[in-house]
This record gives sequence, C-alpha cells and structure tokens, in this order.
Amino acid sequence: MSVHELYPITEPFAVHRLAVDGGHELYVEECGRPDGLPAVFLHGGPGAGCDPLHRRFFDPGGYRAVLFDQRGCGRSTPHASLEANTTWDLVSDIERIRKYLGIERWLVFGGSWGSTLALAYAETHPERVLGLILRGIFLCRPEEIRWFYQEGASWFFPDYWADFLAPIPEAERSDLVQAYYRRLTNEDESVLMQAAHAWSLWEGRTATLLPNPEVEAYFADPKRALSLARIECHYFVHQAFLADNQLLREAGRLAGIPGIIIQGRYDLICPLRSAWELHQVWQDSELQIIPDAGHSALEPGICRALIAAADRFARKCGY
Repeated sequence: MSVHELYPITEPFAVHRLAVDGGHELYVEECGRPDGLPAVFLHGGPGAGCDPLHRRFFDPGGYRAVLFDQRGCGRSTPHASLEANTTWDLVSDIERIRKYLGIERWLVFGGSWGSTLALAYAETHPERVLGLILRGIFLCRPEEIRWFYQEGASWFFPDYWADFLAPIPEAERSDLVQAYYRRLTNEDESVLMQAAHAWSLWEGRTATLLPNPEVEAYFADPKRALSLARIECHYFVHQAFLADNQLLREAGRLAGIPGIIIQGRYDLICPLRSAWELHQVWQDSELQIIPDAGHSALEPGICRALIAAADRFARKCGY
C-alpha cells in the first residue's frame, strides 16, 4: 500500500485552540463526520506533531477523528518548550480534550511514542477507552532507550551512527542521551540546532526497512527536528516520567479493552520484544507481526494493517 491508497485527505470540520496549564496552548482538530465514531490520534516523538497525512488512517465517512499536537510541537505553543511537559501532563491533556469535546468514550490510536502515551492514558482512564490500535510498541524502559541511543541499533547502522556520534566529543560518549541533553538545552543556537538535526536524522534514517527519502526529509525539517530532539531527549533523560516497568506492571488495568498491536518484524527503533511482552500480559490484545516492515506507519504492510484495524473497529461499533 502506498500513501495514495490511504483514505483521502479531508479538511477538519472544526479546529480548536485549547489553553492548558504551564502556559501551553494546544492545537486540536476534528475530522470526518461530527456524529462518527470518536477516536483520538496520538502522534509519535514525543515532539513530532501531527501531519495531514495522519487523518488518512480514518474513514471520513465513519469516524470523528480527533488529532492534536502535543505540548511543545507542531502548531501547539510555545514551540519546543520543556516546561510542564511530562507524560502525565499529556495524559491530563487528553482527558481535557475529551471533556471539552463532550466525548464519553473513544478509540485510542497511537504509534511509537504514541503507543506509550496511549497505554499510559488507557491505564489511567480505562473507563474512557473503547479500544486501542497500537503500532511500534515503545514502553520507554531504560533498556529500550539504551538500545537505540547507546548500543544496539548502532550495530545495524554504523554509517548512520557515525553521523549521530559526530556532535559529541569522545569523552562524553559513555552516556549519549545526557550528552545530547546538554546540547539540546544549550543557549547557543548553532550548538542546539546541530544536535537537533543529528538526533532527528538518526531516527528518520532508521525508521523504514528500506531507505525512504520522504521519511528522512520529514525528520530533517528544522522546526520538527528541534521539537522532536529537545522533547524526546527531555523525556528520555527522565525515563519518560514512568516508574520502573510501569506500563507492563499496570497492564491489568487494560482488562476488557480490546486492542490490536501492529508491529514490524524488523523494527529496529522499537524492537518486537516489547510488543511481544505487552501482548503476553494483555489478554484482550491481538498481535499482528508484519513480516516485511520496520518501524514507520508508512511501511506498506503496517499502513495496510492500521487501516484494516480502524475499519474493523468502526464496523464493530456500527459505523
């Protein structure tokens, strides 16, 4: 499936600017039909923001899809801000949006960091979740962060890894997340932007099974690279503000919530092990391993599975 086989891009039928605490203002849009099946889309990163393409996973004739830019990214303001920006602030924002829009329960759809946030939200507010569609499971455990930002994925991409290492002096490379954090919070704009570009490009280059210039360009965009790198690094320095193995330990709270987990077999950003472990402790989940895919939602097999999952939920709920 190519992006041309997704549902057509539609314009939002409503756009909102929602003030939340910490001086943040969120951009929120509603797409599809006002009386459709409510669903909230949780983008990746943290810090990547939404894109019009994300609307295309939802049948506009069946869904009332709610998309929003999380704190500090996309069209939300202030851009790249780390103040009052934690997992639990975002969970609170999702609830604030739900109440503001008058939605009782909704489908939660998230990939990569969006899967982390979806799980945190569903485990906190299970009574508000009709179901979960999750892609590229990331549980934000120290070993997962170390795999991608210290040693592991680096063995598969030594050429791309060399560019990731370039901004960091040899003496600081024993803890690359901390070394990047010092630069991504630096007041010198040239230092900051060099680090942001290298951090974001590493993710963009490794997201697909085969090289994809469009995905790489998406991550290389300077505005997106700044928010993505700063906010991701901020979250990872703080272990995503989660207790040890919290999302798996509290998975019992998902009992009764149906879920579809879609995972690329060759996802080297968020390896299959985390999706497998989540599936083992969440009895109401279905795990679909896509045999010829990496991490990106735009991998053909993953894209096809996401749309099929959303269509299935819509039919199940009578839309």
